[in-house]
Amino acid sequence: MFLIKLQGKESIYEQIRSQITLFIEKGILQADDKLPSVRSLANDLGINPNTVQKAYSQLEEDGLIYTLNKKGVFVKAAVKEHNLEDVSYIIKSFRDKGISRKEIENIVDMIYGDENETSN
Repeated sequence: MFLIKLQGKESIYEQIRSQITLFIEKGILQADDKLPSVRSLANDLGINPNTVQKAYSQLEEDGLIYTLNKKGVFVKAAVKEHNLEDVSYIIKSFRDKGISRKEIENIVDMIYGDENETSN
């Protein structure tokens, strides 16, 4: 689910935070979806649980997720409007992570389909 670069320019916790934010904004993660536990995600990514906890804490401060004791971490209902600045930031962060333009185009094509074919 997560594409983490251990040697990237962006810190690992910030990469997790950015990707969860993106998943929420794009509707991949929706209100009340449960996120992996701190321990589980840290284990899956091979990182320190404190790094995941820091990302989750920041996301909670941002108002994007909430924690229920002994139940887990969940996505809050979206209230943020999307704009082109958000998309630009996301694409720039992908570029900074070494994701090529072609890879981004392929992802967009998968999500939207080939609209050129349907409009002809």
